[in-house]
Order: sequence, then C-alpha cells, then structure tokens
Amino acid sequence: MAILDFLKSKPSSPSPVAPILPEAIYKEGVLELQDVIAPSALKITPREINLGDKIARTFFVMSYPRVLTDSWFSPIINLDRVLDISIFVHPIDSAEILKKFQKKVAEVQSQIMSREEKGLVRDPILDTAYSDLEDLRDQLQQAQERIFDVGVYITIYGATVEELNKVESEIKSMLESRLIYVKPALFQQEQGFKSVLPLGHDELSVNSKLNSSPLSSIFPFVSFDLTSDRGILYGVNRHNASLVLFDSFSLENYNSVIFAKSGSGKSYATKLEILRTLMFDTEVIVIDPEREYEFLAQAVGGRYFNISLNSEHHINPFELAPPREDESPADILRSNIVALVGMFRIMMGGLSPEEDAIMDKAITETYALKDITVDSDFSQVEPPLLSDFELVLAGMEGSESLVQRLSKYTKGTWSGFINQPTNVDLNKKFVVFSVRDMEDDLKPVAMYLITHFIWNAVRKNLKKRLLVIDEAWWMMKTEDTASFLYGMAKRGRKYYLGLATITQDVDDFLKSPYGLPMITNSSIQILLKQSPTTIDSLQKTFNLSDEEKYLLLESDVGEGIFFAGLKHVAIKIIASYTEDQIITSDPSQVLALRKQRQDEAGQK
Repeated sequence: MAILDFLKSKPSSPSPVAPILPEAIYKEGVLELQDVIAPSALKITPREINLGDKIARTFFVMSYPRVLTDSWFSPIINLDRVLDISIFVHPIDSAEILKKFQKKVAEVQSQIMSREEKGLVRDPILDTAYSDLEDLRDQLQQAQERIFDVGVYITIYGATVEELNKVESEIKSMLESRLIYVKPALFQQEQGFKSVLPLGHDELSVNSKLNSSPLSSIFPFVSFDLTSDRGILYGVNRHNASLVLFDSFSLENYNSVIFAKSGSGKSYATKLEILRTLMFDTEVIVIDPEREYEFLAQAVGGRYFNISLNSEHHINPFELAPPREDESPADILRSNIVALVGMFRIMMGGLSPEEDAIMDKAITETYALKDITVDSDFSQVEPPLLSDFELVLAGMEGSESLVQRLSKYTKGTWSGFINQPTNVDLNKKFVVFSVRDMEDDLKPVAMYLITHFIWNAVRKNLKKRLLVIDEAWWMMKTEDTASFLYGMAKRGRKYYLGLATITQDVDDFLKSPYGLPMITNSSIQILLKQSPTTIDSLQKTFNLSDEEKYLLLESDVGEGIFFAGLKHVAIKIIASYTEDQIITSDPSQVLALRKQRQDEAGQK
C-alpha cells in the first residue's frame, strides 16, 4: 500500500524508487472486463446511439387502449429481429391511489351532473370513465387489484439507419393495430439504452399507470407453441415448457427430415416417434442401416428382415404389384421397367445411352418370356429372375460388356443377394429392413431395391403408413436412388404415405440436386445438435438466425429446433422410463439391458 500511495503522489524531486514507474504504467494499461465488452466507439445522437458497427434506437410505450388483450406483446417478443426489451414495474401504495381516485370520481360525477342540469345529451365517454373508476376503486378496496407505474422500453439494433427505420415501422404497425403507441426517446437515447441494459435501472422513467389485470397481459415469457388437440408428443418446448403435440398427417404433405450429428439423439427421437405413431393405427416401415431397430421390432411384435449376401430374406426386383382400380397394367409394367433400368444403372456403375436402350429392350423381352404383357393378371403370373434376364441379355447384339458386369450378381458371391424369388411381406404394423450386414458397395443397390419393393406394396392398398429411411445420405449418393426417393416424397401423399428421412451427413445430403427439394417437400423438419463444420450450410438452408445457429451448436443430446409449417420452436425430446428401455441406443444401457435379460432368462 505504501508503494501505491507513493505512485499516486507527485514527487517534487528524484526518488530512489523511480524504477517502479514503468510497472505503474504497465498496470494502468491492463484490460478489464468493461474494456473488453465496450464498443470500439460511441456516438450519441438525438434519435439513436452508434455502438461501433451497430446502431441502436430506444422506444417507450406512451399510450394504451382502454382494454388490453391477452398476449398482445407476444408478436414483439417473437419478432425475428435483434432487440432488447425492459419492463419496469413500480408498485404504488393503494391508500395513496385511493385518495386520488376519490377526487377523480368526484370530478367525473360533477361533470355528468353539470351536463344533466344544462339539459345536454349524456356523454358516453364520461359514463364509461365513471363506471371504470368505480369498478377499479371497488377492486382496490377489496385488494383484488393493485396499481403500478409501468415502463416498457424497446431497443432495436441495425447496421444502417435504413434497417432501423424498417424495424421501427414493423414494430409500430404491430402495436398501433392494437391501439398501443410508442415513441422514440428523443434526446434521451443514452438514458433509454442504459434502461434496457440488464442492470435494473429505470433511467428513462416514462411510466404509465396500470392495474394488475392489464399488467399481466405484458407477461414476457411467451413464445410460439405447437400444441394441438391431436397427434403425438414430440417433446417439450424449451421456451415455455409447453408440450409439442403434432399430427404430421394433418399437413399438406406427411414428410419429415431430421438432421443431426452422430450421437445427438436422432435415432432415439425417431424410435420414440415410431413407438408413439404405432398407437394411432399407423403402419411403420423402416430401412435400418445399423441394426438399431431390431429390439424395437421385437418389443412391438413386428417383423425384422436382414437383407445381406448370406441372408435368407430375398426380394425379386422383377416382381410386379397388382394394379389398383385407378391404374392400368400397362402403367404398372412401364413403371417397373423404368425402375429396373435405374437399378441396373446403379449396379453397373452407369450406362451409356446405347446400353440404356439395350437394357430397356431386354427387360421387356424378359417379361414377355414369362408371358407377362400389359394384358396379364400380375397376381397370377410367376415373375422372372435376374438369371432369366441375363439369358435374354446375352442373346442381344452389343451386350457383351453388360453381361460381363451383370454376371457377378448372378454367379459367385453376390448371386444370393438379388437372384432369388421374393419371400418377405409387409403383413405387420411394424416392419424393419436391415442392411447393416450388406457390403458398402451394395448398400445403395439394396436400399433402392427395398424402397422400390415398399413402394409397390404401398400402391397396392391404401393405408396410413410411415416410411423411415435412416442414414438417408446413402441413397443421396447416386442420382437414381436420390431421384426415386424424391419421387416417393412427392407422390406419397396420394397413397397416405409419410416419408421420414434421417441423416447425419448433411453435406452429402445437400450436395445432391434432390437434397434441397426433399427438404422443401417435407412439412416437418427437426434439427438436433450440429457440428461446426455443417452449421453454416444448415443456417443458409433453413434461414436460421445467429441465435438459432448457436442454440444448435450448444444443444445437449435430444435438444434442437422443431419446424412445422411456418412455426418453429426449440424442443427437448423426452421419453418415459419404459419407452427409454425399449428405444435406447446408448451402448452402456444396451449392454446393461442385455445382461438383465440374460439374468432373467437364467432364473427361469
């Protein structure tokens, strides 16, 4: 302390402690917190404050209507703009206000009586004022109401004055439509800005007297909610703790997308949605790339098919679905031929225009070999196999390269995958197709084959169905699979089908020309925790604000943003204990559950 005191003094002559002066100079230059958060420059004008690169303008509410409706302030709070709001509530002693009321009631009553003595027509404004004053005075005396001095201040921010004027006009139009008027704090912008800082100091002191009932309508903790009287529970609104209840089949289409990084809870959220959707008489079909839905299928009494090279479950791509009443056999046959050409394009790594034409002709002749024409009853015919197609293709001119590339699917290791009659069906409410054990090179082919089989089954009979494609980026890697998936998304509504696509590889999904159209054709979008490498592309795609961007980066497992139509809310996905035991993907929980089941089986 002696040295500090000395440094603060002004010595008149040289001193032996002079070498300490450079340290004092250094200490004077140390940055404090206020130096870090302070803007680089500050300029105060009558209408705004320049804070470095931003401009701020503060308003106060100056006038209210006679009656305030509930949640009149919520459009301002939910406005997609950067703004600060401060609400100051100063209690007033009821005894003091009652004395003023008595005097005011006497004044109004005197004016009414004076008009009556003069024979003037009754003034409805005076009558209403008298009635309101008497009612409020009774409520104050009975302690049902209290009076407060209330100040509501709003500070908006922008990069330019033009941007501020636009936001000001937007806010004024919202409030003036409700007969609520605001004014800028002219020549008091500094006091206004200090009043909206989180310090609790009302330096502007522009207050209006409000009683408890209208004051409650300014309740600031309001936000959009997605609570309806039907649908399933998706989670809890993180803004106001309301339930996010929604029916995806009530929108213009029934499709949804989920984007999330690995381990953020996307499969957990999907399985929870499936479990709850099954309760509403909806059939659910899942394409499972990681064998995560097997136990769920067992728990709900569903079917689980493992599609791999050594699997006993097979799907014949040449199988034809019986036409519906509004479809012709020619349309079914033509559609299946187009789908088969697309599948062969994936299997063979692409086709030239000449090869494409050869494949189209060969498929038609293969069906003709089995007496399948546009006049056939598809339910009574035996469809050809891939080996039949190979024989027809081998007899065509210019097909040598095609036959050579096709042979690995009809002979050798890969022959058991696709060259077999179909032995799977969709006769359960919950069906899972697993492709985990399929080689990576064949996964796009397998997923295309499964989705085509499902699409034929969906078109066969009209039922409420949900098709879930986990790790959909596998199908977005090739144009044919992505195009087929997009076609299902567009046409699914006609067949009462909702398509749910889930992916963690956002970049691969959006790189496809069908990625963005898939998103725009989905009425529900769920964004869970994201990685910094993908957040910028997601922000651009979904038009997220910076606050929503940071929310996704900082979210915990099972937290994110839920979009439905024009509304979106921050959501936390929750499950009951029983649901959690069925759907969990946490390896530690899965091992514990397996051990528990083994112990229970051993005791029996």
